[in-house]
Amino acid sequence: MAPKRLYALSLVLSLAASVRGQSPQFGQCGGIGWAGPTTCVAGSVCTAQSPYYSQCLPGTATATSTGPVVTPTISPISGSKLKYAGVNIAGFDFGCGADGTCNVSGAWPPLTQYYGMDGAGQMQHFTKDDGYNVFRLPVGWQFLTNGVLGGDLNANNLVEYDNLVQACLDTGAACIIDIHNYARWNGLLAAKYASEPNIIFGVMNEPHDVPDINLWAQSVQAAVTAIRQAGATKQLILLPGNNWTSAQTFVSNGSGPALLTVKNPDGTTTGLIFDVHKYLDADNSGTNTECVTNNIDSSWAPLATWLRQNGRQAFNTETGGGNVASCVEFMCQQIAFQAQNSDVFLGYVGWAAGNFAVGYPLGETPSQSGTTWTDTLLVSSCLAPKAGAQSGSTGE
Repeated sequence: MAPKRLYALSLVLSLAASVRGQSPQFGQCGGIGWAGPTTCVAGSVCTAQSPYYSQCLPGTATATSTGPVVTPTISPISGSKLKYAGVNIAGFDFGCGADGTCNVSGAWPPLTQYYGMDGAGQMQHFTKDDGYNVFRLPVGWQFLTNGVLGGDLNANNLVEYDNLVQACLDTGAACIIDIHNYARWNGLLAAKYASEPNIIFGVMNEPHDVPDINLWAQSVQAAVTAIRQAGATKQLILLPGNNWTSAQTFVSNGSGPALLTVKNPDGTTTGLIFDVHKYLDADNSGTNTECVTNNIDSSWAPLATWLRQNGRQAFNTETGGGNVASCVEFMCQQIAFQAQNSDVFLGYVGWAAGNFAVGYPLGETPSQSGTTWTDTLLVSSCLAPKAGAQSGSTGE
């Protein structure tokens, strides 16, 4: 979850651009309410993405221009649906901190046989009643190795986590293996699920404060190579960027350009998807109940343009908000925009259900009475595919 310093960084970059008098490539250059520079550095053209956002994109202005050049907006695919929509099923990641350390005893399997909540039942409900088709299964790497740094997978702990994976696979949905403590792969877990076509591999959850983005891209490359060489040659692999893998700064902080260099062992980029996150609260932390933005102009519109220019796709694997009216409004708009741009956005995964209590501020855990499940407001109004947000208005 991104901290407030992400916004401080964005402010610094904006102020620096204003001092120079021109926006950098991929920087903002116009839109309703924009008070910054309206011209772009050489080799870029100010391009309207919406009434509220214009961006400096690679290109050349015409000689007769007397102001910022506006080229036609790239038209999204109308009437399209996102390939994936789902929920994070949390519990195995409990006890892990943002510094990558984990208390192994803090992990709490979201399965009734381990005295957790009924994660298996939740996933069955989400698929059958709500139309979800993907679940992200966070787990601390230390839990899988039982706290042994660089150790092999612990057989007993792996059995517990695999029970959740199998419960996910039993729904017919895709299942994201999410190493949720900022640790890299060693190839062993990839080998275990190499023959499962519905497995999606997440390289790392929310890297942050990475000092050298190009060295980070080399680490991601090593992870991709290890996963493919372990036999998982056809599954999707999610490539995360710096700054808590924020969708808003994915390009501007250099993550996107650096990760473009990551390839499969055969030199292709097939199945390599950019992993991005975006919350809707005031400080982008995902800790506040109220939502204040749909993220379209600040994040999704410019990212969509950049993805099309580079022939790539992204997956929003963490997003969420409180079960309040403001989040219903803005989340429905965010999902509708992503669906309109489903050629570059694969889908979204809400945070979170599993072992989160029903009263958790960003909770998507359904309440259960006998065999009846009742969804939270945000799930029933926007996040569940059957709620119809993908065909709704973007609010622009």
